[in-house]
Amino acid sequence: MLKLNLNGTELQILKDDAVIFSIIKGNEILHTGYGENKFKMDRGSFKISEKIFSDKAISVKDIKASGSKAEITLTEGKALIEVKKNLLNVKLTGLQNYNRLVFSIPALSNEHVYGTGETFTEFDLRGQKVNVWVAEHQNSRVISKKIARVTLGMKHSTHKDKFSDYETYYAQPTFISSRKYFFHSDCNARCEFDFTAPDRHTLKFDSVAGFTMGFGNDFEEVLENLSSVLGRQPELPDWVYNGAILGIQGGTDIMFEKLQKCLDHGMDVTGIWIQDWEGRRITTFGKQLMWNWEWDSELYPGLDTAIKDLAEADIKVLGYCNPFLAIEKPLYKEATAKGYCVKNKKGEDYYVTITTFPAAMVDLTNPEAYEWLKGIIKKNMIDFGLAGWMADFAEYLPTDAVLYSGESAELVHNTWPGLWAKLNREAIEESGKLGEIMFFTRAGHTKTPLYSTMMWNGDNHVDFSYDNGLPSVIPAMLSLTCSGFGLSHSDIGGYTTFGKLCRDTELYMRWCELAAFSPVMRSHEGNNPDLNAQFDANEEVLNHQTLMAGIHTALKPYIKDAVKYNAKKGVGVVRPLFFYYDEEQAYRECYEYLLGRDILVAPVIRPGAVMREVYLPEDEWVRLATGEEYAGGTHRVAAPVGQPAVFYRKNASPEVLEIIKKAMEVKRI
Repeated sequence: MLKLNLNGTELQILKDDAVIFSIIKGNEILHTGYGENKFKMDRGSFKISEKIFSDKAISVKDIKASGSKAEITLTEGKALIEVKKNLLNVKLTGLQNYNRLVFSIPALSNEHVYGTGETFTEFDLRGQKVNVWVAEHQNSRVISKKIARVTLGMKHSTHKDKFSDYETYYAQPTFISSRKYFFHSDCNARCEFDFTAPDRHTLKFDSVAGFTMGFGNDFEEVLENLSSVLGRQPELPDWVYNGAILGIQGGTDIMFEKLQKCLDHGMDVTGIWIQDWEGRRITTFGKQLMWNWEWDSELYPGLDTAIKDLAEADIKVLGYCNPFLAIEKPLYKEATAKGYCVKNKKGEDYYVTITTFPAAMVDLTNPEAYEWLKGIIKKNMIDFGLAGWMADFAEYLPTDAVLYSGESAELVHNTWPGLWAKLNREAIEESGKLGEIMFFTRAGHTKTPLYSTMMWNGDNHVDFSYDNGLPSVIPAMLSLTCSGFGLSHSDIGGYTTFGKLCRDTELYMRWCELAAFSPVMRSHEGNNPDLNAQFDANEEVLNHQTLMAGIHTALKPYIKDAVKYNAKKGVGVVRPLFFYYDEEQAYRECYEYLLGRDILVAPVIRPGAVMREVYLPEDEWVRLATGEEYAGGTHRVAAPVGQPAVFYRKNASPEVLEIIKKAMEVKRI
């Protein structure tokens, strides 16, 4: 429990009677000022420059405290502090004339920090500076560098650029510390978190906003307190766990042909994800989608009937949508006639170039436009029979856009993903389908944990590269958990394909192994399917996918229980090792994870590898594939394709051990 204690001129913040932070009269406590950002956006990627016009140091003038509340009079403005159980809330008043805020939190030299949304190249952010700004993760600069590396034969490179060179789909002003606390700011504008100093974390915000800190005796309690502030995801539909969701596109005949091939193989298939249900366009980037959220009956004849027939066979059909509209199609013509699109400064519809084509954005700040798009999802997707969909994008709101609400687009930009998730969630709830339908989002910010039902890790490259390939999705999932979003998964095999960067069967099978030990097991053909190995590439891959889907199905009660725990407590399904093991290596490990409490997963993340060096925390572990027992420490284990390095705790509950036994008995073809 947190307490406030005014000791003369010092306000002490205590946890379990120990002082964790203090505020002293006369001390400088923060800086305010005024600044201006300049943004240059290219396909969702941002170059940002800043000019500061004023900077003012603010000190503590007086302190008053009574019970659980304190009022800090500053040399300008006030800070109002309240503690409630293990939460510390700070509100700032009288500083409305400023749009910059900077302050520091004391740190220890051996402290670790995690979160700030979704990070792909690093998990422990100590020593890094983080730009909290929602953007397209796969920008043209990243792609250009990758093309150069692939040309030089570095397709599966372990190289990573400096952390500041990367952008992220999901940025959130939240982090957790190895000291067992979280920090979350109410700021929606751009933020910069500097974790490089040994004795402090310096936090800068482009608006003046309050914040919340929460403390716990263990990391589960920290996340429970964090999720009480941000919100928690509901339980997933029961059908999600019944095998693989197959990513298929190209038309009704192809869909049934590929599905039947898998069923004839004995594969557990719970869904078919057809992202081009609304049509497709062929571009230089590959087979892309026609963003008109209506069934394309020419590409998918009879799909309305097929959805019903497949549902009777316990196979769901999933689709795709995003907040853009194809300017060639009927829905855009209706939207522009009604004034429902985001405008530029000339009052025209703001066309945003995505990869190779422009598109218009529905203005989610316009109540009529918001309800119109929601109604399209309800009628054309939910009533049509889709059991889920990828709710893509939401990173692309230009900062110079003109919005219906009159708000600054710069200040709305980070909140756009939350609005998009809210719209999708409301469509499901208003249709009475929450618990039956799952949608998964890519972009995120503060409101995303409250509204989205599932994240996916975006458009990863179809390779083993550490920056954007298979290895990168592990820190991505872990950082989402540490940001308060507990349900995530990735495209099996990755997405981004070009030239010589194409998916081979080994990558697909290794990714399949990781996906089997995650909440959702879903494949993707990629932007250029013809260049990529798919789940039906040959008998070996089909056999492998069948095995892994069977293991995923066998783990259903275990994964489902972990998802339920996340809905109740906010503790993610994919968890860092340090959550339960206070070991230095556990705090640094970013390519292994715990699935729930009792299963440790160490995916093979290098091409051609048949061995995996595994760090096991101090506990008693059993290898899932072989039944061999291991103590804590570093072990080098055989991990050929089909035998991933997965372990379970020997002293898990009898119920968990029974589930794992069934997973071990899944037939290996």
